[in-house]
Amino acid sequence: MGGLSRLLDLSGQVALITGASRGIGRAIAKLFGQAGARLGLLSRSAGPLEELAADLNARLGPDRALALAADVAVEAQVNAAVEKLVGQWGRVDALVNNAGLISLGGPVWKVTPEEWARIIGANLTGAYLCSRAVVPHLQAQQSGRIINIASISAQTGGVSGGAHYSSSKGGMISLTKTLSRDLAPYGVTVNAIAPGQVDADPNLLSPEQREKVKAMIPLGRLGLPEDVAQAALFLASPMAAYITGATLDVNGGILKR
Repeated sequence: MGGLSRLLDLSGQVALITGASRGIGRAIAKLFGQAGARLGLLSRSAGPLEELAADLNARLGPDRALALAADVAVEAQVNAAVEKLVGQWGRVDALVNNAGLISLGGPVWKVTPEEWARIIGANLTGAYLCSRAVVPHLQAQQSGRIINIASISAQTGGVSGGAHYSSSKGGMISLTKTLSRDLAPYGVTVNAIAPGQVDADPNLLSPEQREKVKAMIPLGRLGLPEDVAQAALFLASPMAAYITGATLDVNGGILKR
């Protein structure tokens, strides 16, 4: 078991996780921390972020988590956060582009240009800006991982409209493929995860909607943030060293490809 456990060991590595203050991002931060990584926790929500960093430092040991309050859609804030992270620990080994906004939004004629720009900015532009900021460090190290949290909506077009959300997540999958090509010569892998319906926000679905969605999922339950976190840990680990440009479906079997 010793050899197998080392394959999921992130000790000595530094991971930047965006949207880390809640839901999927929080679950990824906790799991990566348990696997030994030092953590850069990035979110606009400074209060919850500081609380999470303090909790992780108390449980995992001092100097294991750093709170980085920033908006991923603002280049200057992203660059400053990455500089602070590298200044703290001298490197960055993995980026998880998880930050984003969820918006069903209805059909395209009900999506305003302002709402389109807001969702694309948070979900797709943010992933681009964060990737652009860490890439020079990964290239210099000749190693690294980028993991983009996309969505089943990118593959299905969404269930109830939301052209801006589906387009942003589809763009993340295309960005994943292109980055994987560009960064492969530097030993950097880039992959995406496409979750199905994840039970991360109790207010997103009514009880009736929740039961309806569960009935469509072959495994009979909504996904948990931890389901996505475990997939992210696999992609960040040595076990996924020969996987790049791929999208890993974590959806309970509702979409089979």
